[in-house]
Amino acid sequence: MNLKKVVTLAVVALVLFFLITQPDQSAQAVKAALGGLRDGAESILTFVRSLFA
Repeated sequence: MNLKKVVTLAVVALVLFFLITQPDQSAQAVKAALGGLRDGAESILTFVRSLFA
């Protein structure tokens, strides 16, 4: 088994463990990550709109 597969399986196992043992904190972490992605996308859209305004 190569190192990439082992690391991938370890990360998946860790995420599953976290989701099962701490669902409320997991939901908050996902919300925060999606909020950050949304904020980044809105910033990019604002920049592009400013270029063509």
